[in-house]
Amino acid sequence: MSAVILSDQFFDIAAAQSAKPFLYEKVGGVWQGRTYGEVANDVLRAASMLRALGVNKGDRVVIGSENCMNWSIADLAIMTLGALVVPSYSTNTIADHLHVINDSGAVLAITSVGELAEKMAAACEKSKACKTLVCFDDPALKANPKSITVKSWNKEMAQVDLPHLDDIRGKLDPDDVSCLIYTSGTGGQPKGVMLTHRSISANVEGVRQMLERADLVKDQRFLSLLPLSHSYEHTGGLHLPVRMGAEIWYCESVDQVSSNLQEAQPTLMIAVPRLYEVLYDRIERGLKAKGGLSETLFRKAVALGLKKLDGKRLSLTEKLMDRVLERLVRAKVRQRLGGRLRYFCSGGAPLNPDIGRFFLAIGVGILQGYGQTEASPVISLNPPDDIRISTVGIPVPGVDLIFDDDGQILVRGDMVMQGYWGAADATADAIQDGWLQTGDIGEMDADGYLKITGRKKEIIVNSGGDNIAPARVEALLSIHPNIEQAMLTGDKRPWLAAVIVPSAEMRGLPKAEQQKRLKAACDDINANLSQLEKIRRFIIADEPFSIENGEMTPTLKVRRHVVMKRYGKTLDALYKS
Repeated sequence: MSAVILSDQFFDIAAAQSAKPFLYEKVGGVWQGRTYGEVANDVLRAASMLRALGVNKGDRVVIGSENCMNWSIADLAIMTLGALVVPSYSTNTIADHLHVINDSGAVLAITSVGELAEKMAAACEKSKACKTLVCFDDPALKANPKSITVKSWNKEMAQVDLPHLDDIRGKLDPDDVSCLIYTSGTGGQPKGVMLTHRSISANVEGVRQMLERADLVKDQRFLSLLPLSHSYEHTGGLHLPVRMGAEIWYCESVDQVSSNLQEAQPTLMIAVPRLYEVLYDRIERGLKAKGGLSETLFRKAVALGLKKLDGKRLSLTEKLMDRVLERLVRAKVRQRLGGRLRYFCSGGAPLNPDIGRFFLAIGVGILQGYGQTEASPVISLNPPDDIRISTVGIPVPGVDLIFDDDGQILVRGDMVMQGYWGAADATADAIQDGWLQTGDIGEMDADGYLKITGRKKEIIVNSGGDNIAPARVEALLSIHPNIEQAMLTGDKRPWLAAVIVPSAEMRGLPKAEQQKRLKAACDDINANLSQLEKIRRFIIADEPFSIENGEMTPTLKVRRHVVMKRYGKTLDALYKS
């Protein structure tokens, strides 16, 4: 499929299937949906409303809200006008919003209600040019903004006549920028990544072709959990479903994901590894609480599933048992996930292979992929008809991939960003001779499957000059039942140390007992590590790494420099003692 304007693509698909269900969200505890035709009219009205509020082609419009129907409607409406969508995480502070608004030069912001509206209103008041705020419902702000105009989305939409598409649509080229997505980098101020209509549509088409290999295109239903502010969800959870003519159901929250899976009955869901770690942990705790025959049968189902996964032959007795366990165990697990789920899609961070193998063994597919915002974002994906869980799959169609002399992954193709907004030097560093410098270290096997072995900028170089990739060891620590999170350190040091967040259950124990059990956990993990990778000492974190305390990005990656700033002196003491 040739490059398209994303909003034009939506209107074409909506015209072809106007009565088909599209967007769903819970209102007052009840799921409510809109068809493609209804949403198309909503997008036209929203575009007309925004134009009346002064938004023109090339303008930047910030969206800072939780996932909902109106988020997607606003996204498509902004693009229809030829303006640029500028997502801002709902977890952002006032200062974060202000940076996004001022750096992008946004003229208008769209948000939700309550605390989200309060923060965005405060940022708009402090901003240089963003003096109009539109709230999805009656804002009822506690503060009374003096220097900005606050509008209600619902009230403004009710006053707008339905325009004709040709009268409202901006004249666009596929190489026009469609959105500025600010990277939630683990260090420094976020930069705006310029993604064009061509780059996102090329990425969407590449992923669609991969899914088509397993008949995963027609009549699909997505459950949207990750923030739409993240390029992973913006592309994979909005514009990919549009291209497929699929349904999107908006998850209420992370806490409600289990119940929403059962209610929405999705066929596909995009998430980061942390979700699968949480689900795995819940299953493990539930099994241990039940014990007895239930735990025995489940463990046997996993063991037989792993044996099949490894290509080993089952004995006749095992085959019979496997059939019984398929009904007694695996089918029940799938039913708890809605009953129709074909695959989870995992990205944004490395998936622990043991967790991936666990889910595959109980009959739940996980397609691990790899990408970054600068590539729209999907670079590689496991083909659903040939999953290799210890890899991040093969390059999606349209992606050229090579390695430099250091093993860094370089990619080229239509999906690569146009550059960083207002940052020519950073763009020149990131894209050299047409190749995006990913900063990730990797290798490819004989069958073309990619493995990520480390992060160029996160590689620990010890005092002996040895390079150590912390991601694998951190993943092994984090999967241990007594450990919730972990971060390694050891740059320019003789050995590795770790900052460890104990599990919630462990945090209720006396410190001495925590220390004892965590030492045992490290000893278990060290038994399977090289001498260079072994954790020699550790400290216990004061609290979990979180978005709220600034130690994690909105996409749940540890901000190493923030953690180091907080615990640096304590870690230094480990090396001196």
